[in-house]
Amino acid sequence: MLQTGDWAFVLSNADTLLSGLVITVGLTLSGLSLGFLLGFPAGAVEVYGNGPLQRVVSVAGVVLRGTPIVVILLVLFFIVSISQSAFVTATVGLGLRSAAYQSQIFRGALQSVDEGQLEAARSIGMGRFEAIRRVVVPQALRRSMPGFQNEFTIVLKDTSIAFAIGLAELLTQGYNLFTQSGRSTAVLEVFVVISAVYFVLTFVTNRGLDRLSDHYAIPSGENT
Repeated sequence: MLQTGDWAFVLSNADTLLSGLVITVGLTLSGLSLGFLLGFPAGAVEVYGNGPLQRVVSVAGVVLRGTPIVVILLVLFFIVSISQSAFVTATVGLGLRSAAYQSQIFRGALQSVDEGQLEAARSIGMGRFEAIRRVVVPQALRRSMPGFQNEFTIVLKDTSIAFAIGLAELLTQGYNLFTQSGRSTAVLEVFVVISAVYFVLTFVTNRGLDRLSDHYAIPSGENT
């Protein structure tokens, strides 16, 4: 049952949750950004690359998608030791995992652009790379918006796994709030607030991406 005193306790410790929220948002954005920087080229390689390189990228993607994110983070932090910073390690882990999924989003988007457009661009004197960059990529990026929205939600939720390497993001800060204070009766209130924060972040971002997607939507008949 919700207690007034427990709500007051949560509000009085809002700064603790806020510090976790800052880490969660930063980790989400950095992980998505790294995922994009690696995922888009990987998707392009799977569509346009040569045989050996395609196989390497494809196998790497399968391995990353098939490995639990907590295992990736633990390996990077305790075995590979890419950084003493838990935030940097979590960014790399989330970024690599996101790249594996984003590569498939972009691969599908690139393949959805009619091959005839690439041939038409080549026929007017464009090189293959230039035709892909100027004709195919702009359309593929717009078509990848829905998939990217879903990936944002996934990465946002996956940030909670960073507790495994000692990073105090939003969920961990909430857990610490009632365990370290001894205020066990505030469990429900703390998690109601945390759930609301996750919902607001997801809702606001997806609405923003919806508007962006509508603004840059390919007009009907453009790709025919």
